Amino acid sequence: MNSDLVVGIHAMVFLHHKKGTISSESLADNICTNPARVRRVMAKLKKAGIIETREGRTDGGYYCKENRVTLGDIGKALEVNFSDFSWHSGDSEKSCLISSGMAGYMDNLRNEINKKCMDYLESIMIEDVEKKLINK
Repeated sequence: MNSDLVVGIHAMVFLHHKKGTISSESLADNICTNPARVRRVMAKLKKAGIIETREGRTDGGYYCKENRVTLGDIGKALEVNFSDFSWHSGDSEKSCLISSGMAGYMDNLRNEINKKCMDYLESIMIEDVEKKLINK
């Protein structure tokens, strides 16, 4: 998992809370990152239909298109993988069942980890995060 998910969730909670159009500079200031990074993440959320943009020098920026967004929606838009094993141990050509089967087992394990994490994020709404932060 990379930090794009963190940027995306933070931005979406802030947008939901402010209920208006927010510039990438204002989002970046609140997230404590740079505006270019925010724009890169927000472009993916826009492509997924989660947010919209408004042109303009004074009133331009991002706003929530959807009210009922889950953390899973953000994760899918950003194509987040929570676990990514790129190296495989063993050798499928070996006669040892452990060596020949380990790569396939680990691929299945990675897929299951990613699915369970995404399922969990699907159960959390942006408004749930906002409520936890505001009511702490």
